[in-house]
Amino acid sequence: MTAQTDTPGTVTAVYKVSGMSCGHCEGSVSAEISQLPGVTSVTAVAADGDVTVVSAGPLDEEALRAAVDEAGFELVGRA
Repeated sequence: MTAQTDTPGTVTAVYKVSGMSCGHCEGSVSAEISQLPGVTSVTAVAADGDVTVVSAGPLDEEALRAAVDEAGFELVGRA
């Protein structure tokens, strides 16, 4: 899935994150990504490794990778 604009001024992107296995994992990843500038919503689903991020604009992938790494997981890339 590629980035798509939901409403004017917002971008939704879905990423694959490896290593999530439970609700605590989802919460850790969501909390770290939520701290990135411009992020308005994060939904992580451990069962399929998907993390959906809504932000004010496109995110810097290196900043996103660092946030996921800080949570203890690995950003695989776009879903």
